[in-house]
Amino acid sequence: MSVTHFTPVASLLGGALVGLSAVLLMWATGRIAGVSGIAARLFPPYEDREFAGRLAFVAGLIAAPLVVRLVTGSLPEQTIAAGVPALIVAGLLTGFGSVWGSGCTSGHGVCGLSRLSVRSLVATATFMAAGMATVFVIRHWS
Repeated sequence: MSVTHFTPVASLLGGALVGLSAVLLMWATGRIAGVSGIAARLFPPYEDREFAGRLAFVAGLIAAPLVVRLVTGSLPEQTIAAGVPALIVAGLLTGFGSVWGSGCTSGHGVCGLSRLSVRSLVATATFMAAGMATVFVIRHWS
């Protein structure tokens, strides 16, 4: 079993930045910060005047770790015990779940819950339960 270190300051700052970015996007554009929806609309048939903003949003997600590396000289240590095939399957299942659930953790869990959306409450409870069940099965039945 792996041990996860308690990082309250980093977690608080990260959560505050996620919340702040969601509020700023809503304030500036009137749009919800659903990352899967923003990323999906970078591909055809979606071509509209908001394309540049979506591209900038996703570019910021990709650039953020590079900025951290430039500022601190290193990236936070991460260990993923799964192999490449498992990561590919997990990514595809996550993408499918985002589309099927009409949103992702950012859209439903951050933005939807803060708007008191019942649909987002159900979606968030569902993906949290699925995540907990997956961890339980992997840690106890394998």
